[in-house]
Formats: sequence, structure tokens, C-alpha cells
Amino acid sequence: MTNQLLDGQSYLESLRDGRTVYIDGEKVEDVTEHPAFRNSARSVARLYDALHDPVTRDALTFEDDQGITTHRFFAPSRTADELLGARDAIAAWSRLSYGFMGRTPDYKAAFMASLSSDPELYAPYADNARAWYRRYASQALFLNHVLVNPPVDRSRPVHEVGDVFVHVVRENDRGIVVSGAKMLATGSALTHATFVAQNSAVGLEPGKAEDFALAFIAPMDTPGCVLLSRSSYEAAATSPFDHPLSSRFDENDAVLVFQEALIPWENVLIYRDVERANSFFPRSGFINRSHLQAGTRFAVKLDLMAGLFARAAKSNGTDGFRGVQAAIGEVLTLRNTAWALSTVMATDTQPGPGGSVVPRIEHAGSLRMFTSQAWERVRELFETHLGGAPLVVPSSHRDLANPELRPLIDRYYRGSDSSAESRIKLFKLVWDTIGTGFGGRHDLYERVYSGNADQVRIDALNAARRGGLADRLDAFAEECMADYDLDGWVRGPWAQR
Repeated sequence: MTNQLLDGQSYLESLRDGRTVYIDGEKVEDVTEHPAFRNSARSVARLYDALHDPVTRDALTFEDDQGITTHRFFAPSRTADELLGARDAIAAWSRLSYGFMGRTPDYKAAFMASLSSDPELYAPYADNARAWYRRYASQALFLNHVLVNPPVDRSRPVHEVGDVFVHVVRENDRGIVVSGAKMLATGSALTHATFVAQNSAVGLEPGKAEDFALAFIAPMDTPGCVLLSRSSYEAAATSPFDHPLSSRFDENDAVLVFQEALIPWENVLIYRDVERANSFFPRSGFINRSHLQAGTRFAVKLDLMAGLFARAAKSNGTDGFRGVQAAIGEVLTLRNTAWALSTVMATDTQPGPGGSVVPRIEHAGSLRMFTSQAWERVRELFETHLGGAPLVVPSSHRDLANPELRPLIDRYYRGSDSSAESRIKLFKLVWDTIGTGFGGRHDLYERVYSGNADQVRIDALNAARRGGLADRLDAFAEECMADYDLDGWVRGPWAQR
């Protein structure tokens, strides 16, 4: 089959489809040219160009079992070696944004691949699943998802909040008409379509919540589909020198609203089926695979942070201090742990849908909790051991261009091992990772990326119960307690008192 994968230019052209995106009270005419989105769009376009670059093409792509040339993670993996190759392809793409773009096109591949491996999971819409996989994989389309209900009346059952939560209004011969809002539509302004469903924290009630028991794919130009964006860090960035990350990697978050939007039948995967809507998360293998992508991206991010931390300490002249050395070692250990978890997820697998292999759910759950805790610790180490250094920089690159200020800056802002310009450049980058609005968003994002803290842990418990791990651990505890009773040792070589 000929290679139909999008390249950077065709990706940018595909976004000019009349989608409805609002920011700062105005409708965006072209997201590829608007100051809030244009450089982020070009960062994604760079990923698509890498699919065709002879230097990176073979590491990123392969031919799936249907003869489709696609990104390695976009297809189901049949062996651990294939899954490891997919992990490496995730890492190669992530390095192009230094780990600071999470919802890149490979993220939703964690789910979309299952449309090929087990389309019957979506019966009677199995043909829709097959068709969407072929369309998705052949072009490496960019899909996002919206799974979370807005924080409105969450104390009530989902079916009692029909004025806010996404639900079917009616159906006709063309499809289903839906209304309601979903979040958090990260990056959706730059995607081709959005997958809509309920997340794992929601339990729909049979006989009551059928109108909410949905899973469907909505192209971003769907009439009645509206994105309300948060403030743009990219638009606020004054220059690459002052905002080297936020000026190009701000994957804007948004609330997605459907206003009587028609979803054609061919885009429906689950319709008014409470059992399927409640169970598709564990059955699809999405959780297992999504955290391989998320964890690998996080490991790349820690690669950057470890390098920055060591370089910043050296610039401060504190890299020889024992406490600072210990802190650098701790960041390196967190980085090493992220990579180790990513590797074991790819190599220690469990059976997935339709004869595929997916990471063991225990490993996925461990990485899911680790990432939320590790980023908080990395940021704490930066703040503790770099102190006020990230704040001791001129207001902008224009200060360095001022001939009256430059001699003062060169003298008083120099680093222990570098010029003033190099030191300022370094700490502007450090501040963009932890201190700017962009950095603050990443702090919150890593903390809640995998869901609320309780749900992350409850999902791990439920997975252990479903898979038998909880029973095995209970039996092991029982075995220990069976060694003795009130009268002493019941078995074993131990001497009685």
C-alpha cells in the first residue's frame, strides 16, 4: 500500500476546515495562523514531517498486518518486540518537543489501535470501528479525547445533569444528535477529531443513564461543535529567548461544547449501551497502552530536566556542594525510574484485545501514580537548590540589546562557567519549565494528567481485584499467618518458646 501518511504541510492544510474555536472572546478564523496556536501547530507539523524524513522514518513507521504504513504505535502490537519498537517511536516523537507536548497524535493511538484488534467490542458498530482504524492509521490522524464531565453537580448521578453533561437528544436516519459539554480538550484546536466517552471514574446506571452511554468520534468541523479555549501562553510569549517552551509547545486546553450536533451513524461506537460504556476502558486496553505513551513522554521530559538541573547548578557554582550533588542524583534516579518503568511496560506484557499484547495493567498503574508524584518532587528540588537564581534574569531579551545596559548585564549576570547571555538563556528556559504560566500549567497537568489522585489508586485496586492479584496477595498473607497460632508455631523449623 502506498504511504498516505500526512506530512507537515498537509497536516496544516487539514486544519483549515472551518472549525469553531474561540479565544479571548473572538472566533479563530485559522488556527494555523492565529498567535495563540500557530507555533504549536508547527510543532505538530514537525512530527508529521519526521514520518517521511529518511533519518527518522524507519524508527517511526512500519507496515501493519493490514498492509497499512503507519506510525508504530498507531497499530496493535502483536509481540513484545513490536511494543518496544512502538515505545521507541513514541520517544523519538516526544524528543521533538522535549517531552513538553503530551497529547501529540500518538496519544490517542493508545485507544484507536484497538478498533483494529477487537472491532467486535463495539458491536453492532464493529464496521465503524474497522473503518475508523483504517482511516486513522493510514494518515496518522490527530485525535484527542474528552472524557471528563465538567465540575458541575458531580455529587449527582450523571443522568440527572442533562443540562450540562453530553447526552443524546434524539436520533434520525443520519445519526444521533447530542448536546452537552466535556473537558479537558487538550490540544483539540489542532486535532482532526475528538473521541467522546465517559471516563473510568463514572458509573452509569442501567435503566436511567442510557442517553449518556455513548462513545463516538466527532470531526472538529462538526456543526454545533464549539471549543472554548483557556488563555494562551503561546500568545503571551514575547520571544523564543524569553519563553523557549511556551512560545511553541502550548497545547491549549479547552472545554468542548456540543449544541445539537449531528454525529453520523458511521462515527458511533457505543450507543445507549450502559454495559459497554462502563466496561470499554478495561476491555479496550486503552489504560494499559495510554500510560506507555504518557510515561515515555514523561521520561523524555525528565531527560531535559536532569540536564537543565546539572547545568544550572554548574552555572551557579554550586555543583560541588554535597546537598546539590545529592539533589542532582535524585533527579537522575527519578529519570532512570521513568525509563525503567517504560521499558518493563513494553517488555513484560499481557494479552490484549484480538491477539495483541499490551503492558501489564500493574505496570501501567505504577507508572500512572509515579509520574504525578515525580514531577512534584523534581520541581521541589529545582526550587530548593536553585533558589532565587531563576528570578535573577533581566526582564526580556531587549535588555541585552540595550547598549547602556549590556555592560552591566555582562558583568553582573555572568555564570560561574559562562557568559551573562548564556546564563540568562539557561535560566529563562528553567523558568519556563517551572515558573511561568506555562510551567505552572505543567505542574498541575502532571498532577492530574492520569485522573484525580483517589481514582488513580482506586483503578489500581480494581485492576488487582479483576486480574486476581488481590486474591494472590491475600493468600500470601494468609500463608504467613498460618505458620503460627495461639499455642505457637504450627509448622516450620522454628523453636517453640
